Amino acid sequence: MTLPDHPRISVDPAVCGGRPTVAGTRMRVSDILDALASGASEAALLADFPYISLEDIRACLAYGAASAHPIVTADAAE
Repeated sequence: MTLPDHPRISVDPAVCGGRPTVAGTRMRVSDILDALASGASEAALLADFPYISLEDIRACLAYGAASAHPIVTADAAE
């Protein structure tokens, strides 16, 4: 199932244990984010994994950024 706000990201319990992946692949979002955080370039990822695109990498970054924003409820703010 692709995510409504992130159509290039999918979550399927039968793929990678339900962890978010690039849609249509078994490439986990966390693997792309870890590689970028470790200094890998987008170009290196594209060369190493020809089945992903620059748009996929940027979708992983957007998903990671969105995941880092906690949802604060009125109860939690008190």
